[in-house]
Amino acid sequence: MAGTFAQEKTGATAIKASEDSGQSLIVRTVGLTKVYGTFTAVDRLDLQVREGEIFGLLGPNGAGKTTTILMLLGLTEPTSGSVQVCGFNSTREPLKVKRLVGYLPENVGFYEDLTARQNLRYTARLNGLSDKEADKRIAEALSLVGLGEAADKKAGQFSRGMRQRLGIADVLIKSPRLVILDEPTLGIDPDGVNQLLELIVRMSREQKITVMLSSHQLEQVQRICDRIGIFVKGHMVVEGRIDELGMRALEGQQLTTEVQVARMDGEFIDSLGRLKGVVRVAREGDICLVYSDQDVRERISELAYSLGAPLLHLRLRGYGVEEIYFKYFREG
Repeated sequence: MAGTFAQEKTGATAIKASEDSGQSLIVRTVGLTKVYGTFTAVDRLDLQVREGEIFGLLGPNGAGKTTTILMLLGLTEPTSGSVQVCGFNSTREPLKVKRLVGYLPENVGFYEDLTARQNLRYTARLNGLSDKEADKRIAEALSLVGLGEAADKKAGQFSRGMRQRLGIADVLIKSPRLVILDEPTLGIDPDGVNQLLELIVRMSREQKITVMLSSHQLEQVQRICDRIGIFVKGHMVVEGRIDELGMRALEGQQLTTEVQVARMDGEFIDSLGRLKGVVRVAREGDICLVYSDQDVRERISELAYSLGAPLLHLRLRGYGVEEIYFKYFREG
């Protein structure tokens, strides 16, 4: 299926990311602010989403996530600041942005008396597709989201999980470069959640579509997102890769490194304890836990090589999304 939904070329000039990333930016905001009366919903937001990644926008209800999405789509104007999506200014060129971006809101709506196929055909006509091209894309989209056999079933008979998958099929009809999903798993049973998360990853990896996921489901975000941004009271308090944020959260704390080698003998364990920075070593089954006041993974790797003990496993235990979230939520 890879490449089925060919990305439509545009005349937009790609916005380039910082030199260290080497990737183009599909979303960029600078000082983006939205004020309603005396309430600041989004406060001086600097956001970058790189092409091809799954980006998780985390935060509690009322943190400003949905308001940010509406400004990205050109559905509400910012009070100040700038926003560019797919190379276009969302405020001045909202129609160009909408042609390239698919949006699945928290509560997706369909015509209940129309079938899945008929609902998608209506979307295709709104996007100016010929009936021949529409039928092709509809069949491909329904197959991708696992609704091929339910194509002629009325949308009003769909479960919430099926409606969400139909919503993803709907946004795929226009061959978007970016898909924005607002709380896509809300109210879905665990099996439906797993199916939807797998579908999001396939959409990103196989169809090469950038995904922006707004959610407060921390475990789900950790499972599929490449990078995250944490929103608190309209502010983006931290942004980055989960492992990098975990390391930053662990600064000043004792680190724990898991080690497993092919020959876990007394000599190797004693040598681990003598490495610079190591506080103590403990055994946990076939794994050694190395407690240290600094990152000693490189030294452990060198030790294993010097002792002729092939390294099978080496991992620094870091903070997960939940720990990262609550650390920065408190600070925010």
